[in-house]
Amino acid sequence: MTRHAAPPTRTQVVWRRVVIGLAVFTLVLGGAAAAAYMKLNGNIESSKLPDSTIVKNDTPEGALNILFIGSDSRDLKTKGYGKEKGQRSDALMLVHFSKGNTRVDAVQIPRDTLTELPACSDTGSGSFSGGVNLMINSALEGGPACSVKAVEKLSNVHIDHFVQLNFDGFASMVNALGGVNVCLTKPMVDVDARLDLPAGKQKLDGSDALALARTRHAVGDGSDIGRLGHQQVVMSSIISRARSAGVLTRPDRLFKFLNALTSSITVDEGISSISKLTGLAKRAKAVKDSGITFITMPTGAAPTDPNRVVKIADADTIFRSIAKDDEVLVEDDDTKKGATRTTPVRILNAAATDGLATRAQASLTGLGYVVSGLATAEEPADATRIIVDGTPEAMATAKALNEDFGFKAQIVEQADGTTGVSLILGADRIEAGTEPVKPKPVKATTRKANDSLCA
Repeated sequence: MTRHAAPPTRTQVVWRRVVIGLAVFTLVLGGAAAAAYMKLNGNIESSKLPDSTIVKNDTPEGALNILFIGSDSRDLKTKGYGKEKGQRSDALMLVHFSKGNTRVDAVQIPRDTLTELPACSDTGSGSFSGGVNLMINSALEGGPACSVKAVEKLSNVHIDHFVQLNFDGFASMVNALGGVNVCLTKPMVDVDARLDLPAGKQKLDGSDALALARTRHAVGDGSDIGRLGHQQVVMSSIISRARSAGVLTRPDRLFKFLNALTSSITVDEGISSISKLTGLAKRAKAVKDSGITFITMPTGAAPTDPNRVVKIADADTIFRSIAKDDEVLVEDDDTKKGATRTTPVRILNAAATDGLATRAQASLTGLGYVVSGLATAEEPADATRIIVDGTPEAMATAKALNEDFGFKAQIVEQADGTTGVSLILGADRIEAGTEPVKPKPVKATTRKANDSLCA
């Protein structure tokens, strides 16, 4: 007897249609994706890195340093910007990806910074003779490789890659995203930058976003430093918008964004493909918005020209942290965590080594601790301990001591007869020393990518 298969159920029919539909969609998308890939890949221009860098590459494996260059070069469609001849960097940003993709630190370098610029051989854009007491943005006259060498000289940080973006590309990217949201505390007007914006929350198109990022006369004292804060707001908004579902789930909008980006960038040969740039994008996506920090390089007035700036010691501290892949500690960030160093600390030398308490005092005061006194312990000790009076403030100070100096000391509460904090240095600090394991927090203007636009 012939057995006939049971007719498919309604559920089976639905699933079959879904599977067939997905298969057809995948084939269509595959062809479109291939065409899009070729289009985007063909957009990318590349240029060589310097033949030899001027700083040793000590960046820990897995960490990455990229120089982003905003350029006013070439014949731009964006009216009112650019130069007839040559090019200069209107924005310089040293971006550090930490090992493990836990942080992105983006240090903005004011274009008005005076420094020594190294000579740069021709890598396709002409050579650059270099010189002393020159504005750092002039290095781009010799091409992006010369800007790389200039920032390496300034920061003593090895740069792995560069991305140069022109003004047209910036405006087109913003338009492709459907605009970006900003919040202004006051109206912004700058005739030279073609800027006229009201106060409050608003969405900007590409031209207005570019004007806000570039304006000098509508902010502060009209200096380059004054406008960097608005650049941080615009960049934060772009990051938020680019990560939003409204872009990532809209193939048309995503393609327009990527097409605008790749059509307007010049990169080094090491990242001159969609696959390599996608790898960088994946790293950036892995970092939470709260882990992305924009930092304005600390500067002071240039001795030779009050209208120009030079880097100061706090800038070197930031660059050293980046070179070592350490977290950049900024005073503002430290203050937000609470007053952790307010309780006076009495230092006792229990290591039977002369001068240990005095050296510890210098280290503690350098980080902002209050040292109430020095003494020799009645009995020697092998291990460092911290005695606290049991108050929350004393406990916070004790924990900060362990974190700042890597003491790993036992914290002991003694409510009877003990006031404040007593740091008892044991023999374990003779070789280990009392230097902080983290640098002193620096004074710098910063912004997290997830900060409120109206903050």
